[in-house]
Amino acid sequence: MKRLLFFIIIATSLVSCKKTEFEPKGPTDVRVRNISDVTFTEVTVKIDDESFVLGDITAGDVSAYQRFATAYPKAEISAKINNVLFTTGPVDNTYSQYMGLMKITYVVYISNMSNKELKIDDVKTEEPLVLK
Repeated sequence: MKRLLFFIIIATSLVSCKKTEFEPKGPTDVRVRNISDVTFTEVTVKIDDESFVLGDITAGDVSAYQRFATAYPKAEISAKINNVLFTTGPVDNTYSQYMGLMKITYVVYISNMSNKELKIDDVKTEEPLVLK
């Protein structure tokens, strides 16, 4: 009887132990806010293997949302300013936490004009993404 009870407890615990995902990895809607005083042209966002051109963003304005399969707090963002390419540089998101089903905004500015560097000042989570 004790063996049967032990077997039932072990079997029940094995069946009930399954890994559940608490939050899906994505998709995530991403946009960029330009907080510098110049216009960004040909703004491109690259996350992992996905890359999208968001177009031009005037000073203080935001781009339209673009859907990515997965997004992280850091991304490679590049833009042309007076026909010169500025970038945040490549990003390794190997151990980064994904943003999940959200609409997010990368707040970007020029951190170093002579080195042609952009920097992400903040990542604003706008609202949960509702898939229909």
